[in-house]
Amino acid sequence: MASHPTIGVEEEFLLVDPSTGEPVARNTRVAELAAAKGVELQLELTSCQVETATEVAATLDDLRAQLLRLRGVTRDAAAAAGAQLLAVGLPPTVPHHFPITDSPRYRQIGERFGMIAHEQGICGSHVHVAVPNREAAIRVSNRLRPWLPLLLALTANSAIYRNADSGYASWRQVLWSRWPSAGPPPHFDSVDDYDATVQQLQNVGAMLDDGMVYWDVRPSENFPTVEVRVADVPATAAETVLLAALTRAAVMTALDDEARGVGVPRLRQHELAAAQWKSARDGLDGLAVDPFGDRGLAPAIELLRELVERLAPALRAVGDFEFVDAELGRVFADGNGAMRQRAAWARRGAVSDVIEVAAAATAEGC
Repeated sequence: MASHPTIGVEEEFLLVDPSTGEPVARNTRVAELAAAKGVELQLELTSCQVETATEVAATLDDLRAQLLRLRGVTRDAAAAAGAQLLAVGLPPTVPHHFPITDSPRYRQIGERFGMIAHEQGICGSHVHVAVPNREAAIRVSNRLRPWLPLLLALTANSAIYRNADSGYASWRQVLWSRWPSAGPPPHFDSVDDYDATVQQLQNVGAMLDDGMVYWDVRPSENFPTVEVRVADVPATAAETVLLAALTRAAVMTALDDEARGVGVPRLRQHELAAAQWKSARDGLDGLAVDPFGDRGLAPAIELLRELVERLAPALRAVGDFEFVDAELGRVFADGNGAMRQRAAWARRGAVSDVIEVAAAATAEGC
C-alpha cells in the first residue's frame, strides 16, 4: 500500500474531421473500436468528445504509462473511425452547434440548459487525489481555492476558437463558467454546508443531479478522492503528468497545513473569480494574481515557481520534485498548449496549422 496519496486522471478529447478540423459526431464508433483494444471510453455531453480514465496510480511512472497507452489507443480508434483526436480545451473551428450524445440524461440536460449545452466541445482534465473521507475533501478544497488560477494558467490550451484568436489563453474556462454550477467553488464550513448548497442548486433547477457539480475542485461523488477540475486538457501527456504531480503535492500540503493548524485563507468569491478570469485571459506568459502575498499581479511563471517551492516538501516526499522541476522548465521554455496554438496561428492565420500542432502534441510519446 502506498504511503502517500494515490492519483487518477480523466482526460477529455475532441474528435475532428482530418480535412476540415471541424468536430465530428463519432464518439460512439470510436468507443466501440477502443473497447476492442481493451480501453473503455466514456461518452461526453456532445457526440464529438470522448473521455479516458486511468486506473489508480501510486507513481508518476505508472500514471505516465497509462496516459500514453490511453492516448495511443484512442488516437488509433479515432483514425479508424475517420476522425482525428485532439487534446485541446476547445475546437479551433466549429459548426453552429454540436449534437448532444443520445442518452436520456444528456437529452434532458440539453432540453433544460439550451444553448449552454449545445455549444460545447469543451475538454478538461480532472485529477483525483485520495483523501481519508468527505470531510477531509471539503477541508482540502477550501485550502486549494487560492492556487486554482495558477493551475489554470499552466494548462491553458484553448486560445484559438471559431477560426480566431479568442483573446484568452483559456477561452474554455470562460465558456465553461456559463454553467450555474461551474467555476471556482465557494468556501464551505462543513460537509452539511456543501450538501445543502448542492441541494439548493438542484431545487432551483441549476443542477439536474449530483453529477452536475462542475466546480473547479470538489469531493468526488464516486471515489474517496478530492477532484481538481480546473485545467484545460493539457496538450501533451507529459503536461498532464505535471498537473497531476502538482495537484497531489497541493493536496498533501493542504492536509499537512490542516494537521499543523495553519489558518485557511478566506478568499472572497469575487476575488477568486477575478483571479480565475485573469489566468484565463493571460495564461502562462502573462500576469496572474499573487496568492502568496500582497503584490497584486505578478508574472504567472514567477508565481508557479513560488508554488513549487511551497509544495517542495510534499514533492520530495514522494520523489516527484526532479520531474516537476524539469518538466516545468520545459513548459516554460517551449510554451503550453495556448502559446503553441497562438504561434501556429500567427504564421498565416490558418486553422489547419493549429490542428497540426495540436494533433502532434496529443500523440507526443504515444
